[in-house]
Amino acid sequence: MPKKFGTADPIAWCPGCGNFGILNSIQKALSKLGGEPKDYLLVSGIGQSSKLPHYINANCFNGLHGRALPAAAAAKMVNRELTVLVHTGDGDCYGEGGNHFLHNIRRNIDLTVIVHNNQIYGLTKGQASPTTDRGYKTKVQINGVILEPMNALGMALSLGAPFVARGFSDQIEHLTDLIVRGAQHKGFALIEVLQPCVTFNKKNTHKWYQERVYKLEEDKSHNPSDLFEAWKKTFEWGEKIPIGVFFEKQKPSYGEASGLDGKPPLFLDKIEDISIGEVFDSFIVR
Repeated sequence: MPKKFGTADPIAWCPGCGNFGILNSIQKALSKLGGEPKDYLLVSGIGQSSKLPHYINANCFNGLHGRALPAAAAAKMVNRELTVLVHTGDGDCYGEGGNHFLHNIRRNIDLTVIVHNNQIYGLTKGQASPTTDRGYKTKVQINGVILEPMNALGMALSLGAPFVARGFSDQIEHLTDLIVRGAQHKGFALIEVLQPCVTFNKKNTHKWYQERVYKLEEDKSHNPSDLFEAWKKTFEWGEKIPIGVFFEKQKPSYGEASGLDGKPPLFLDKIEDISIGEVFDSFIVR
């Protein structure tokens, strides 16, 4: 692993967890992108996925459950010189954070959102998440999940996401390249990562994925600029599961559309002459 972005902190994941592959890919991707640790901000919410920024030598903001995206969006608006990567899970992002997921895609904030999808709530001991396969039995869903799993990639495309991809935590070099492409894309980049939870998800294992995933780059008929074909690909699940870039298109980011990109970053504004005493005084009942 590239030493510049690594830490010596002990890692709290279970041995064999797919998050190790994602961590490795992130460190390699940051090394390929260049720059220094100060140039990156990793934002996360709550969950096993959201521990990842603790193991990266860069700026980190660890927020509330499901609230990683608004914090990341605010940071990017204030300091557009930062490359902002969000680490979140299928429960954190698609469940608790679903509303933020929808509207940050619509705004096309310049973020790279990496969703660690283990199809289970790993931190809180194995309840079904929005992406758990129908029929899978958990400690809570003892008769099996009755809901249809959420197709987050298809939803993102229907909302106008300009960069939608999926990786697999065992395919480290492939995932590294996806993260690099997502970070270089101007606008909202969604990268969902299939990552086994060896403790609580006994169905979607390393072996289960290895027997099913295939790279879209190897599908000669796939055109990542064709929105409808990309959307159809998101429904492939079961015997064959595609990974790679589903869709990529350039369109104005929030910074460009709002005019913020034409102004100095807000963090450079001088605040020495600003007084908020009058504002505080207005709240005093006399």
